[in-house]
Amino acid sequence: MGPAMSTDTVPPRSPDDTTVGEPAPPTAPQRGPVTSASYSITVRLTADGDPASIGRIATAVGSAGGAVTAIDVVDSRSDGLTVDVTCSAADASHSEEMVDALRAVPGVRVRKVSDRTFLLHLGGKLEVASKVPLKTRDDLSMAYTPGVARVCLALAQNPEDVRRLTIKGNTVAVVTDGSAVLGLGDIGPGAAMPVMEGKAVLFKRFADIDAWPIALDTQDVDEIVRTVELLAPGFGGINLEDIAAPRCFEIERRLRAKLDIPVFHDDQHGTAIVALAALRNALRVVDKRLEDVKIVVAGGGAAGTAIVHLVLKAGAREVLVWDREGILSPDDERLSPAKLDLARRTNPGCARGELPEALEGADVFIGVSAGNVLPVEALARMADDAVVFPMANPTPEVDPVRARQHAAVVASGRSDLPNQINNVLAFPGVFRGLLDARATEISDGMLLAAAEAIAAVVRDDQLNANYIIPSVFDPAVTHAVAAAVAEQARAEPGATAQVTDRTGLTG
Repeated sequence: MGPAMSTDTVPPRSPDDTTVGEPAPPTAPQRGPVTSASYSITVRLTADGDPASIGRIATAVGSAGGAVTAIDVVDSRSDGLTVDVTCSAADASHSEEMVDALRAVPGVRVRKVSDRTFLLHLGGKLEVASKVPLKTRDDLSMAYTPGVARVCLALAQNPEDVRRLTIKGNTVAVVTDGSAVLGLGDIGPGAAMPVMEGKAVLFKRFADIDAWPIALDTQDVDEIVRTVELLAPGFGGINLEDIAAPRCFEIERRLRAKLDIPVFHDDQHGTAIVALAALRNALRVVDKRLEDVKIVVAGGGAAGTAIVHLVLKAGAREVLVWDREGILSPDDERLSPAKLDLARRTNPGCARGELPEALEGADVFIGVSAGNVLPVEALARMADDAVVFPMANPTPEVDPVRARQHAAVVASGRSDLPNQINNVLAFPGVFRGLLDARATEISDGMLLAAAEAIAAVVRDDQLNANYIIPSVFDPAVTHAVAAAVAEQARAEPGATAQVTDRTGLTG
């Protein structure tokens, strides 16, 4: 990563344009290229009969800074070989450099180059599969006409059974308008589809929930709300995704008021849950209490607002928020209504200044803004045993590697470093718990329960500065979060949630 720039020269994008947990490109050239499977290619080439050809091929990829992950012989003849070489690069231009290096190998001819990420997306990542056999006339008569009519009439008489007798009880709509996709910004609903499909795949992989992408060709709040309202009867929950602030706040508020199913904005609440879980454990490492620490949040958009809300609910008492306007202050007439409300909740003393000034004496920094907005030297202004979470993607607010010079615990959204804060730790288990409990809404209590459950997966004997948050592949995470959310849903005053097993039968 190049030298960090001052906040005067690089105003941050809205935090809505960042998504926690996606792998970021390398930001530390001194360590050499950091290769990633997301820039993985397979090169089909022919090589002459020289036994040393394979070695020269591997050496060429290595000399270009790539990583060979497989060499497969497709065809072998007396005069040579046809070989598929699979290798990982740091980015798209690096992939081209590796291909050029292979073309320069004597006796080798490059025939075809395939981008493995694009191949994976051919035809989309989802399909619909039947759960019931349709092999006989009897099968057809029960699954469809005439037998299905009996079920329809029963549901007309008892609408509460729709969740039990249809896919509604295990189905989530992943809804976007394509206005704040990953770190890519407003790219539109069609271009957002691969991300929404990916989200649906994660729902299935980690929580066995059937989710479906709904990409809406509008950014009008009224149209989005009305469309989701009309679609809601077929779903057990709504996951709002990659919708820019402040529009996302209004959409979520209105849908929660209108619908009898949970509405969850992952860019807000998923990020907040995982950040709070990581913060809980980081504070355990440095032996500090949430009630006693000063927290600085960079970014006053969707993610930042939700993080502030949840840490305050969890017991934090001193929080400052910084964004384009500087430290958000209630006497700043430039602030939007959403940021003004945030300032009133966090800065009653009307402190002013830029991000380095906000960090004076701070115990915790949480970044959900934009890359390179914080000079690493500014971290020296923080308190001893500081906790630093630069989570912006694709580039963090400050280099996480260099941040370790000044902080006791560092976490980020990067997959190539310890302590990856990734939303997939939260949303599958949250929805699994909501659906199992037949919850009609989601509350702050459920969000807090989810954060506590994630934090508790890391046992005392495992906890250290490089392990404050469990792996996304830890099977205990989804189960723990689902159980905690379902229990909280059934325990809250006035709850309508029920005990439901995975077959949809209530007890």
